[in-house]
Amino acid sequence: MRNLMRILMALSLCVSSASAQPPADPYAPAKEIVADINRIVTPNGVQENLVVTLGGVPQAINVRGADRDNPILLYVHGGPGAVEMPFAWSFQRPWEDFFTVVQWDQRGAGKSYALSDPEAIAPTMTLDRYRDDAIELIDYLKTRYGKRKIFLLGHSWGSAVGLSVAIKRPDLLYAYVGMGQAIDFRAGERMGMDWTIAQAKKAGDAEAVKAIEALAPYPASEPFTIAKADGWRRYAIRYGSLMADRPDPTLYFRTPRLSPEYTPEDRKAWGAGSEFSTTILWPRVADISFTQVRELKLPVFMLLGRTDYTVPSPLAAQWMDRLKAPAKKTIWFEHSAHMPMVEEPGLVLKALINDVRPLADQE
Repeated sequence: MRNLMRILMALSLCVSSASAQPPADPYAPAKEIVADINRIVTPNGVQENLVVTLGGVPQAINVRGADRDNPILLYVHGGPGAVEMPFAWSFQRPWEDFFTVVQWDQRGAGKSYALSDPEAIAPTMTLDRYRDDAIELIDYLKTRYGKRKIFLLGHSWGSAVGLSVAIKRPDLLYAYVGMGQAIDFRAGERMGMDWTIAQAKKAGDAEAVKAIEALAPYPASEPFTIAKADGWRRYAIRYGSLMADRPDPTLYFRTPRLSPEYTPEDRKAWGAGSEFSTTILWPRVADISFTQVRELKLPVFMLLGRTDYTVPSPLAAQWMDRLKAPAKKTIWFEHSAHMPMVEEPGLVLKALINDVRPLADQE
């Protein structure tokens, strides 16, 4: 509580004095506090920002952990283009006592957006390329930190990338962890839209029902665009599809303002990269489906929010029921939707410690 009060006080100091010359970044005093609280100070810890070349394209990563001897956990962010690096300060620090956590801004997203010519990389932005970028990154991390395998956690769009890695190169991973797991993009859009219409009818929200129904024939046919996807999600958020108990996530999306890893210029790149990535990639994800994948050669965990209809959890749960794997477990978060790491951070940490991490000790 004292730390929170210090952050709030620092924020107030940034804006309360009309006579003072504001700093270049008005959030700088608060960011200094966050940076100090989250700074890795243990003798064998690691805290570094790096740029690595993956598939010929420079991409930014952030590596943090209290003990280099811990296993690596690579977080593959969603979106497309919804980088997690500038949000991670708000939930990730406890993870770093048990894992060396790697945040990766994918090609065309976040810090990586500013490192390449968008027009040049646009043709390369396919699921297979992101999968192979991830594989190259895993090989780099293994070499740099002296690891034989790592854990991979894929969230939302990143779960399609992560699951693709698990299918192609299970030998690289101790386990695959899916959160907000995408199984079939068209089916997921249909289920999410139907759920939102049902919630809107219960609430007497005729405007939402009319607007969503007007999107037809999406998602059954083209155009499969981000405008169509956002056309129903803007209503679904009201009913807890993104965050179960936060129908207005406005303040959550301001989290990057306090990130020690992101400058104002990085935040601009984040916004531009998100728009660029979703515009380019969303039509290309339309027919991605893992429904025919019935077996994986590594342990698989699903961390699913009960009211996640942004990327509907029921589809992932049904897929897990059919899946054959050396070990598998579906873990439900009853008060979460699409963002369990923020909504129920203690329970997510518990799952990572109790269910996932022990696999590294068994090798």
